Amino acid sequence: MSFDAWKAEAFAEKVLDSMNKGTLALMISLGHRTGLFDTMVSMDWGTSDEIARRAGLDERYVREWLGAMVTGGVVEIDPASRTYRLPAEHAASLTRASSPNNLAVYGQYLGIMGAVEDDIVECFRRGGGVPYEKFPRFHEVMAEDSGQTVLPALFDGILPLVFPSFEPLERGIDVLDVGCGRGRALVMMAERFPNSRFRGLDLSEEATAYGRAIARERGLDNLEFAVMDLRDFHEEAEPERYDFVTTFDAVHDQPKPKHLLAGIRRTLRPGGAYLMQDIKASSFPEKNVEHPMGTWIYTVSTFHCMTVSLAQGGDGLGTAWGRELARSMLAEAGFEDVEVYELPHDPQNDYWVMRV
Repeated sequence: MSFDAWKAEAFAEKVLDSMNKGTLALMISLGHRTGLFDTMVSMDWGTSDEIARRAGLDERYVREWLGAMVTGGVVEIDPASRTYRLPAEHAASLTRASSPNNLAVYGQYLGIMGAVEDDIVECFRRGGGVPYEKFPRFHEVMAEDSGQTVLPALFDGILPLVFPSFEPLERGIDVLDVGCGRGRALVMMAERFPNSRFRGLDLSEEATAYGRAIARERGLDNLEFAVMDLRDFHEEAEPERYDFVTTFDAVHDQPKPKHLLAGIRRTLRPGGAYLMQDIKASSFPEKNVEHPMGTWIYTVSTFHCMTVSLAQGGDGLGTAWGRELARSMLAEAGFEDVEVYELPHDPQNDYWVMRV
């Protein structure tokens, strides 16, 4: 083989650039979790000491973090006064006030994935997977993630895909959310539609306990949560029990996604509907080369979605199962009326609507 020195150098620069950007993402996560971005947006120029005091943090760590933010092009520095500023144009993508456009939320996944790197290395050598228990912050971060993709558009964009009029929900129907996590969408729906009955199912005791506590705190008698291993949902689902079923980013990491979809079809009443939010991608890597989050999707899959499925003896479907395979699996589950929507607020997911 011939060796193209220019191509080799260009690729080395690309790898180095990816290292810088990867570490920058980790520092952006720190800025989000410590509230530094939220602190700086309320200030003009400030020294590292002033920023640290206002944020209630240690100055030495804040100063080092600011170094990464300056070299990463996130924060501006005035060398003469040794002061720093977060430009308003940058704050628009990095602060809690900027939600649902707060991209710093997603930086948190870097720490979650890095924490299980040793376990993933062992999986490469021996197979198997990393169980949910190894991801103590996952449901917390996922709830914040869905707080930007699902909650802001739930009533104005997402539910109208199924219900042009909310009359059925206002009158009273039975609703199930499968893989509900902490159940923030369920809480919102239960508050908005008190005549409907809502139930959330999830494998995580921690997540369902959180949802149960919120429901109790808000006096939502029409909302309940249950812990359930969904691998046999095709057999355990109550036939024709629900009018409306939802899954929000929950199918692809199940141990037996075909069983889940079959169970959802089984539990729907005639005239019912299933709404599925899941990752927008192709089932074929070559078709994801131009995907703006292609590498991110396969990385998150390796470090979480695929491996937690394999840890349960599952299929390891993966985050990038894609539209092609999704259509095939939905048809196999018995869904014939299938529509796919893209919503402008959410570039990372498709919204599927199935009616029976």
